[in-house]
Amino acid sequence: MSERVAEVGRGITLTYERQGAGVPLLLIAGLGQQKHEWHDGLVAQLVVRGYDVVRFDNRDVGTSTHAGFRPPGGLAMARKRWDAQQYDLGDMATDTAGLLDILGWRSAHLVGMSMGGMIAQTVAARHPERVSSLTSIFSTTGAPRVGRPAPSTWIRMFARPARTREEHVEAAVRMYRHIGSAGYPLDEPRIRATAGLTWDRDPRPAAGVGRQLAGILKSGDRTREVRTITAPTLVVHGDRDQMVNPTGGAVTAAAIAGARLHTVPGMGHDLPVALWPTFADLIDTHIRTVEFRSSDAPNL
Repeated sequence: MSERVAEVGRGITLTYERQGAGVPLLLIAGLGQQKHEWHDGLVAQLVVRGYDVVRFDNRDVGTSTHAGFRPPGGLAMARKRWDAQQYDLGDMATDTAGLLDILGWRSAHLVGMSMGGMIAQTVAARHPERVSSLTSIFSTTGAPRVGRPAPSTWIRMFARPARTREEHVEAAVRMYRHIGSAGYPLDEPRIRATAGLTWDRDPRPAAGVGRQLAGILKSGDRTREVRTITAPTLVVHGDRDQMVNPTGGAVTAAAIAGARLHTVPGMGHDLPVALWPTFADLIDTHIRTVEFRSSDAPNL
């Protein structure tokens, strides 16, 4: 695998990598996450199931385009005071559609986690012809009073940004001890390696994370738009999620006609190694069902 750069329009470039061959599958990462948060082992399980898998850095993380304006502070976010250049989830969805163009994919199966689920939802709503199916993992619709971080999680999110690689790695370990899957072992070596790579590719990532968070908040309640989604949808959520309360998954599934909600006992806001086969099977079964129905429909 090698990294490639896609110019997706409006001065935005996205770094991506592609692995496998077969059915187009686009993985969209969450808030502050780089493409490698879709871990190699999970990607490998999707590749062997016959998928052409692409994962990428959203704008403002990794080696994709970073905005030049300062992110709003907590008070500005609470008051919804945004810089004139502040983007929202719609802009990030347009980035994603632009990446599909560069890949030469008329449509693809989209799988997004957390903020990535929000982006995938927005692509499905605004570009329905580009989305063969949607899988939304521990995400939400932006509806008020549901799908919110626990107060203890908010406190950690607004902690002082790391100033060194070591501080960043330790902060990642502390966060995943808090939001990770309590029902599964914490893979601290993997968390440390992932966090270290994140810093190496994008030192001092706090500004980008702040602008992405502002983009989520600026987008507000997207329930009305999510209700327009027609793509076959699978919603996956853990019952121990302290970053996006499980009510977020419930309202997402309720908003999309025909969506199926799969709740994973003991799962928090991460993708524990022990669940990689489960995730791969869930995604694969969902997509194969969609592909079968699509190929069979003309013969009915």
